Amino acid sequence: MNNFLNEIAGNEKVKLVLTSILRSKNIPHAFLFSGNEGLGKDNAAISFAKELNLIDSYDEIKNSKLIQSINNLSEPYIKYIFPLPRGKNETEQNGPLEKLAPDEIEIVNSEFQIKSKNPYYKIRIPKANQIKVNSIRDIKKFLTLNYDDINYRIILISEAHLMNEESQNALLKNLEEPPNRVVFILTTSAPEKLRETIKSRCWNIIFQPIPEHELKRILTEKFNIQEESANDVIPFSDGSIQTAISLIESNLFELLEKVIRILRYSFGKKFNSAFTEFEELISEPDQQKFRLIIRLLLTWFNDLQRYRYNTNSKLYFARHLETIQKFDTKFPEANIQSVIGKLDNISNSTKNNININVAVSNIISQISLVTT
Repeated sequence: MNNFLNEIAGNEKVKLVLTSILRSKNIPHAFLFSGNEGLGKDNAAISFAKELNLIDSYDEIKNSKLIQSINNLSEPYIKYIFPLPRGKNETEQNGPLEKLAPDEIEIVNSEFQIKSKNPYYKIRIPKANQIKVNSIRDIKKFLTLNYDDINYRIILISEAHLMNEESQNALLKNLEEPPNRVVFILTTSAPEKLRETIKSRCWNIIFQPIPEHELKRILTEKFNIQEESANDVIPFSDGSIQTAISLIESNLFELLEKVIRILRYSFGKKFNSAFTEFEELISEPDQQKFRLIIRLLLTWFNDLQRYRYNTNSKLYFARHLETIQKFDTKFPEANIQSVIGKLDNISNSTKNNININVAVSNIISQISLVTT
């Protein structure tokens, strides 16, 4: 093997499992790569696709072209399926891009090109909130073509949890009768949204957070982020590339100031002011940004616990130590663990369709109860 699995960030257990599968040459027809957002699951799928196609292949020129084609997400080696917007008057008979406006197609092509150059990049297309059944049915055309010179063709479905019921039904038909030398790889941060009949047909591989040194390398090398900025956001990123990028785009220190104001207003029962601060952070329904804010709120409460119990652990809100000291002095008996559990539950519920305004009100209410 050419050790392309070493391109997987962290996740040594994942590498061991995939290496074992490759060595056995007994390749499952479907995989489910699951784990939080931003752990490099798509990149791992692409690395695995390269290794699959290099099994018992010794033609260096051919191999070089094959690797480049997979890196570029080029068919027929790899079919990359991702969420797309719905076109005007689109029907199930239309192709995935057929009814999109020219400017939408331009965005799709541009995002795809960025992804093909940086497998850690998350494609972002306005109104692309579902994997359309058209995209899944398009797999059939991909499978009708025969390529005897290719070891394995890969169907990579990114953010597979965004398939609706109809899309999942269409995929299930392909999984029930898997074609020879075709491997499906589904990547997802919400496997619970997939049908059990789909999950049961996949080899589930769970990804863990990326170690800080690996995350720093990816941010600086793949996203051209300055080392100082990477160092600032990594402690808050929970091993996630997407969280780190969101923190940089949101201006981390300004975001932390906003979070402190939300806490102060909530503790002081100034509910309207706390709600306004939240509104300014989330100008439109954005579940990823919403979860990011909850993560920062949880980090502050965890810092409070570390401070309270003198664990000598690093405080992420060290620049705002005064707020932690004042709260601990004023409310030494406050039940911090309770609010941590409730905020965590709210964060988990955002994986379902929720009303963010209602969730914000719930968060503010739960935080305010800590001082009661």
